[in-house]
Amino acid sequence: MEEDLRALLLDAPAVTALVGPRVNFGRHPQGEPLPALVLTTVSDREGLTLDGPDGLQRARVQIDCWAASYGEAKRLSRAVRQRLHGHSGGGFRALILEAARDLGAPEAPGRPFRVSLDFLVTYSA
Repeated sequence: MEEDLRALLLDAPAVTALVGPRVNFGRHPQGEPLPALVLTTVSDREGLTLDGPDGLQRARVQIDCWAASYGEAKRLSRAVRQRLHGHSGGGFRALILEAARDLGAPEAPGRPFRVSLDFLVTYSA
């Protein structure tokens, strides 16, 4: 799922126009420029029915949109939302935006801004 989700974002011209190839799971490499996307799998579980596993996985993925300015972080979050929300295809049954958070101004000058998006991801196991 992680590789496919990253590829889906890198295949979106509106996203890559802002971040280029800087879409990473776990963390953004130190010293690399912004803006960037950092994806984190918050949860991932197997789907079940009364008869057992249903062949689907259900995950929550947090996508942090990092940028030097609030406006740039917000534009990036809109591009991600446009690409992913409501998407189905390939191994993905559904990508649904569950929540979005603007995390306020940085406490120290020069610190980047972040907008976080939580997606519910249903995909074939």
